[in-house]
Amino acid sequence: MDGVTVAQLQAYLKTHWESVKTELLTGTYRPAPVRRVEIPKPGGGVRLLGIPTVMDRLLQQALLQVMNPIFDAEFSPSSYGFRPGKRAHDAMRQAQSHIQSGLRWVVDMDLEKFFDRVNHDMLMARVARKVTDKRVLKLIRAYLTAGVMENGVLPAHGRRNAARRAA
Repeated sequence: MDGVTVAQLQAYLKTHWESVKTELLTGTYRPAPVRRVEIPKPGGGVRLLGIPTVMDRLLQQALLQVMNPIFDAEFSPSSYGFRPGKRAHDAMRQAQSHIQSGLRWVVDMDLEKFFDRVNHDMLMARVARKVTDKRVLKLIRAYLTAGVMENGVLPAHGRRNAARRAA
């Protein structure tokens, strides 16, 4: 998103990790807005994706590694999307098994634009039931509200939100 490669991030972190770590520990780290890209869907239309900076992707992965074991145990065994050790092929195999056992309905849900539309306060309240570290909660909220750059520009509402976060 910002033109920084993974190799460049490693070099950057060697000299700047202490300041990044301090920002994370003090709750002053501010994620960059993501870059909006459109990926064509096989059946037509496009899927909108947000591409974060390499630094933000690293921190998001760190959050995932810590939080996934906390939340994954609560998910339905029939949920296959973005789950460790589960793939689309597993979902298809399970659907076929259900059909062979006589069931006739399979539900496929796509949570497209979920994070664009979910009530952030309600989501954060749910997360706070399991995550008590206020710094982690603040960082997650900062990611939810970081904004989206379209054609290299942060829309006016995104700039207002960014100004509020900085205050």
